[in-house]
Amino acid sequence: MDWMTPVAARPHSTLSQLGRTNHVTEFIPRLNNSPNTSASSNFSNSSFSTPVAFHPLTKKFEDSELASTDSVVQSPSHSTSPIGHDKLNTSNGPLVVPAYQENVGGTTYFYQFSATTPEHNGVEPSPEPITSTPNTSTPTDYMSLQNKADPSFFIAEELKNDILSRNMLTLLQPDPAQYPDLPQEVDSYHELFPLEPISNQVLHKAHLGYQASMYKATHIKTGLHYCLRRIHGFRLQNTKCLSVVDMWKKLNHSNIVQLKEVFTTKAFGDNSLVFVYSYHPGSETLLNKHFSIDQPGYMDPFINDKSTPMPYSYQKNNLLRHQQNNKLPEPLIWNYIIQLTSALRLIHSNVLACRSLDPTKIVLTSKNRLRLSCLAVMDVVLHDSNSALNHLALVHHYQQEDLTALGKLVLALACKSTVAVQRENISTALDIVNRTYTIDLRNLIMYLLANQRRSVTDLMPMIGARFYTQLDNVHNQVEILEGELTKEVQNGRLFRLMSKLATINERPEFNMASTWAETGDRYMLKLFRDYVFHQVTEEGQPWIDMAHIVQCLNKLDVGVPEKICLMSRDEQSILVVSYAELKHCLEQSFQELSSSAALHHDLATGDEKE
Repeated sequence: MDWMTPVAARPHSTLSQLGRTNHVTEFIPRLNNSPNTSASSNFSNSSFSTPVAFHPLTKKFEDSELASTDSVVQSPSHSTSPIGHDKLNTSNGPLVVPAYQENVGGTTYFYQFSATTPEHNGVEPSPEPITSTPNTSTPTDYMSLQNKADPSFFIAEELKNDILSRNMLTLLQPDPAQYPDLPQEVDSYHELFPLEPISNQVLHKAHLGYQASMYKATHIKTGLHYCLRRIHGFRLQNTKCLSVVDMWKKLNHSNIVQLKEVFTTKAFGDNSLVFVYSYHPGSETLLNKHFSIDQPGYMDPFINDKSTPMPYSYQKNNLLRHQQNNKLPEPLIWNYIIQLTSALRLIHSNVLACRSLDPTKIVLTSKNRLRLSCLAVMDVVLHDSNSALNHLALVHHYQQEDLTALGKLVLALACKSTVAVQRENISTALDIVNRTYTIDLRNLIMYLLANQRRSVTDLMPMIGARFYTQLDNVHNQVEILEGELTKEVQNGRLFRLMSKLATINERPEFNMASTWAETGDRYMLKLFRDYVFHQVTEEGQPWIDMAHIVQCLNKLDVGVPEKICLMSRDEQSILVVSYAELKHCLEQSFQELSSSAALHHDLATGDEKE
């Protein structure tokens, strides 16, 4: 028997069989808001030194100012006993006020007597009962599991909502009326959903004259979700560039959106080139995250009066004030630098170049996690097989352009403005960085923007010990996620156990026997189901105790030798069995079901083959 379960939650006959008939007082303290009871405000901070048995889930009171000298005298039907004294500060000195408890018909009442004070005109008010029924004034810490789920059993609400929102984005389906021209299938993918508005007006050319669009799609065979980037109206002239695609497909990095495959299709009604990437739902571009409120974000006060002389140029004044009001924390900028340089280091070491290092091609997936996207697109779209230049020389040239683009990106982040990277504003932007951030950040930007041969490995000494801070943050985040995973790791095991019970209990018919679920081993499993999930109090009220449910299922799964008492609903049958015997019954009954189901499946398959 699970003695952690409240006594009030077990049937009276079960308690008699086990010899546990002592009444245990359980309560949840409730604050008294009556204006006539001056002692009620201190009641929630009182502790009890009397030998009263408390439920393990009941919150223990601390910071005690209450001492008890009397013992508790209990009776199963009616009992009244002082449980302590509360000291009140009055004008005449401290006054001891006794607190009493009374048990009437199984319900425990706690009384708090107010002292005789001048405002009461010498008349002692009647005691105000404090019952265990929670109301709006009850602190949430005192609420039991039947009203509030214990967070130690379940994943954190914030993380759960984040996962659910990602799953929701993954399962989105397009509206056929809104996208009538969307194909049903594209190569090995279906269920396409646009990730950005599709416009027929070619106003913005994403890749040197070619319009681009992105879709979420599901692989037909595996059911996995991917991101398709389509280049409109592109005809692949030479397949030699696909060798570069194979090199990109081998790259797997935590800060890179991995390329899966590239193919051409006419499913959209034209010659389109499609790049397939890993899908990260809920991603946001760096441009939308930090540069959505950009110039002209600040309205200069001098702009309305043209005759008023300006002490600074408009661009410099705008940059200064916009940066001061929206500047990013320097640790966040270094966090981005570490992630970007880590990805570039892998790319450059594989004789490749990013060529798309700008805020529109960098996405944030979660918790300031950066990923480089749209990789290999420029290598395919701008591939020139007739170029006289050596491929290796071109790659080195593009790698130098990557480092310059990185310097401009860091400068734009430091100034919180894309205007800062314009040629005429770079000197002003560097001056802002010098006055706002450390000299290390300025030196890194100056090195990346310098007209000299640079290497991504040379940035490591400039990053310095900040790398260890980033590593520590990552490890802390991993520990948090592992802690949340620990809460849920056993849920699959308990779910399988409950699924087995559900397939056996209340089964209407099996092997032409309508009473199969009500006889033999199945009958004990039915009584065990009631013992776990259908507990009631002495007053007949449902008692829902998550700790009791989890503990019983764990003991059943292990098959411990502990015995429990099972009683039928009509109280005519009582069985004392161990968890080991119940586990054996469960395995035998489920094996009988599964063997029969496998036989029916094999017979159906054999008929189809014949």
